[in-house]
Amino acid sequence: MNIGIIGSGAREHALCYKLKQSRSVKKIYCIPGNAGTSEICENLEVDLNNFEELYKVVISKKIDLLVIGPEIPLVNGITDFFEEKKIKVFGPSKSASQLEGSKAFMKKICKEFSIPSAKYEFVNKIEQVEDVINKFNLPIVVKSDGLAAGKGVSICKSKKEAINDIKSILNGKFKTSKNVIVEEFLDGEEVSYFVITDGENYIPIGSAQDHKRIGENDTGLNTGGMGAYSPSLLITSEIDSKIRKKIIEPTIKAMKQKGYPYKGILYAGLIINNSEPKLIEYNIRFGDPECQVLMMRLKSDLLKIIQSTLNKTLDKINIKWIKEYCITVVAASKGYPEKFEKYKEIKKIGDIKQDSSQQIFQASTIKDKQGRVYSNGGRVLSATVINSSLEDARNRALKMLDNLEWENKYYRRDIGYKVIKK
Repeated sequence: MNIGIIGSGAREHALCYKLKQSRSVKKIYCIPGNAGTSEICENLEVDLNNFEELYKVVISKKIDLLVIGPEIPLVNGITDFFEEKKIKVFGPSKSASQLEGSKAFMKKICKEFSIPSAKYEFVNKIEQVEDVINKFNLPIVVKSDGLAAGKGVSICKSKKEAINDIKSILNGKFKTSKNVIVEEFLDGEEVSYFVITDGENYIPIGSAQDHKRIGENDTGLNTGGMGAYSPSLLITSEIDSKIRKKIIEPTIKAMKQKGYPYKGILYAGLIINNSEPKLIEYNIRFGDPECQVLMMRLKSDLLKIIQSTLNKTLDKINIKWIKEYCITVVAASKGYPEKFEKYKEIKKIGDIKQDSSQQIFQASTIKDKQGRVYSNGGRVLSATVINSSLEDARNRALKMLDNLEWENKYYRRDIGYKVIKK
């Protein structure tokens, strides 16, 4: 079977890594991929927004199945397009993708189906701002309604800050939407919870904790994610049951009832407080960097799991995991998520031993004709390690990154610090 993986990040590199282990896979194409994916599959340079061009490539390469990594193609309707062409796609439809594509849509689902979530107000006019702000205690959470590459959420410590953030979104700060969701701030610990679903049945497919802030001790600006570990130590069997019954199952039922059955990976960003889970947001695909730790821990054949969602046999699948911890530390270009320099050579990356217990998944990297690797964006590498000790796993991940010669590398040294301290 020929597989096409859509995307170019460390998430897609991790998906390539895992799918390559399946005996049923003949060849993997990563579209467009990065320097890391080029070592284990064939990269294809295609504009992901041009579905017609992508279709020509799919036909010419005899690709049997497309696995969609990032959210933008899903929100833009890539699944609908290829299903009409009789090409199998793993990922939700355009309508179902509204769960991530529109925070207003998600909040309406929560309200209608009594899914625990933060209290909120929808804002689409400047005149509403003052009245809405006065309904909330500080701090106030301000979110862009549309996609914003992980940068559309701000936690405002003053009303002035919240008003400024709301106005900037209303004035077009993000291209995807000029609408705003204002939410109450929820105390507690964040956790990422993943399920795979065929629209009716579902199976949990791992948990993780992500570190979104750029600085040590979770300080500074929000990013796409600076590291993660799995499994989350917050989720007891009692909390797991509550997540399923109060959040996951009502959502799958709601989407089916609305006529938008959800098929694919459903990623719930949750807050846990006093053993009670509340939904912060939904994502319609694997997270990045969470995917990296999940793929390293997954023992089962990922392709068989994906096929079971397409064949409606998910209820017959049993997913097996490596019981040890896995941690990933993201190395970024210094200055990210603001201004940073690209095209810096990363030396000694080929010297690092990579096996079933440790991998460097690449993201924003490119190769020149001599095979030298260069940074090509903000988040660049994910050093990912499995170990019976979370602290030892982190130390090994840091050692991999420390040994690289790369003049403007930056990474946090405290990923997992809350649980490692304990």
